[in-house]
Amino acid sequence: YRHMFMDRKDHFIPNTTFDELYATFIFDRTIRNLFFKNILIVENNIKSVISYQLSKKYGFRDKDYLNPRNFREDKLAERQVKDVLNKVRRQVRVNGRQHSATMHYMYTYGYIPMWVLVKVLSFGIMAEFYSILKIEDQQIIANFYNIEPNDLEKYLTIISNFRNVCAHEDILYDHRTQKIIPDTKYHELLKIPKKDDIYIYGKNDLFGLLIMLKELLRKEEFTELISELKAIIKTLDKKIDVIPLSKILNKVGFPENWYEIETID
Repeated sequence: YRHMFMDRKDHFIPNTTFDELYATFIFDRTIRNLFFKNILIVENNIKSVISYQLSKKYGFRDKDYLNPRNFREDKLAERQVKDVLNKVRRQVRVNGRQHSATMHYMYTYGYIPMWVLVKVLSFGIMAEFYSILKIEDQQIIANFYNIEPNDLEKYLTIISNFRNVCAHEDILYDHRTQKIIPDTKYHELLKIPKKDDIYIYGKNDLFGLLIMLKELLRKEEFTELISELKAIIKTLDKKIDVIPLSKILNKVGFPENWYEIETID
């Protein structure tokens, strides 16, 4: 956290205090917990939507909904489908016996319904699983969130990356993902500046994550997220004197008018 408090000669800015460094650490930990909580809401929700769609269409026994014919059938996807389904079955073997619900269905009925199976699948596997679904199934699932199927596929992959950072308690506030989210109306309406024709905020940073959560959470859930985020940033602002708050927000990837995203429909 020290880098924001250092000058070009790699010396601490005069009057920097340990309390300011510690406040930045607490800020990072607090927003990590906040974003993790909301990512878990998205995770549980997308698992429910996917399991409902596949169970309704293909059946509730794993031999039915995991049939390779239920997934993309083009030649390019053939290997990917096989690989992802193998990962799913591997996670069931490894984690299935550690979960009471999966154990119950395995030993009582000899199969695991998908709404139970998803409890032992990681978010990363669910992101890959969505990517191998047939286009019509992706469309139905994406319609639930009123976004394009390709956008949802990208969102799930990127959110999975942020989830891992949160779960492993790594530094979050300046994290950047390799993949970027598509341009959205929020970038345009918030007048986010560009560099080399690419928006400088909201592509692979925490503001990008906030944009995705805006589209995947219920309105009241997102309102609560914004309210908590404002309070966390206000607390940090009171404890930092040697550098402006805008410098920290820039490091996070937030434009100064970040909070206006709440009112955009």
